[in-house]
Amino acid sequence: MEERLQKFLASAGVASRRKAEELIVQGRVKVNQSVATKLGTKIDPARDLVTVDGRLVSAPEARAYYLLYKPPGCVTTAADPEGRPTALDYLRGVRERVFPVGRLDWDAEGAVLFTDDGELANRLAHPRYGHRRVYLVKVKGDPAPEALARMTAGVRLEDGPAQALEAAVHERAEKNVWIRLVVG
Repeated sequence: MEERLQKFLASAGVASRRKAEELIVQGRVKVNQSVATKLGTKIDPARDLVTVDGRLVSAPEARAYYLLYKPPGCVTTAADPEGRPTALDYLRGVRERVFPVGRLDWDAEGAVLFTDDGELANRLAHPRYGHRRVYLVKVKGDPAPEALARMTAGVRLEDGPAQALEAAVHERAEKNVWIRLVVG
């Protein structure tokens, strides 16, 4: 079955799709001994011989999936321009080139899936598939029912409008309340 060369290179763990496109444009990729410089070139991984800088590239035989409980105090990105610790630092012993599916903020904690399976990552993260995400948020005090209703009606955040599909008190503690938020 044919696929785009840059997608094949990314799935083989050579580089991200964008970096793979750069390798192709730079003339560093060959398909059956011919330099491939055209983006969108189609190959058949079962028949075509692909090399990058003279090194053979093989399709991965198996995919890698890691579920990491990300602690607060690190970012969920492959590399941080500000030099902060990343969640990938916890996966240093992993041989595959994995990336996070979704993200959690610096001070947030929770489960994050890391994989080298771009197709699965797209299906899980792209809004068109409508997967729900559940968050437990700790707030000070006991929010009024109107505040929870505002979350489901929609609020304006720094990066644009946001609307929870569900917002309800999950658990009350002595000084804090845990709110269960479901977003699409």
